[in-house]
Amino acid sequence: MTNEAIDRLEVQLGRLLLGGVLSAASLLVVGLVMRVLNVAPAFAWFLLNAGLIVLMATPILRVLVSLVEYVRMRDWLFVLTTLAVLGVLCTSVMIALQQRTH
Repeated sequence: MTNEAIDRLEVQLGRLLLGGVLSAASLLVVGLVMRVLNVAPAFAWFLLNAGLIVLMATPILRVLVSLVEYVRMRDWLFVLTTLAVLGVLCTSVMIALQQRTH
């Protein structure tokens, strides 16, 4: 793994995390303001839910981007480690969704 590849990955991940957090924050702020002002309550709930989903999806996307880059760099130790992390995240989401339906 070259320093240039690592630097490029760090920049990509930084942009992804920043974009995810800013998008989630924007959705949550607009949804909250709409909810407090009682403007289009159904759409306000949609925005609030979308903001939470974006916020929760951001770390998962970070892991996916890392996985693709590690495969591209042929760093198999990090590929296996990232796959394990992705497995834990997916299992957590599945358990949470199952708990929600019960």
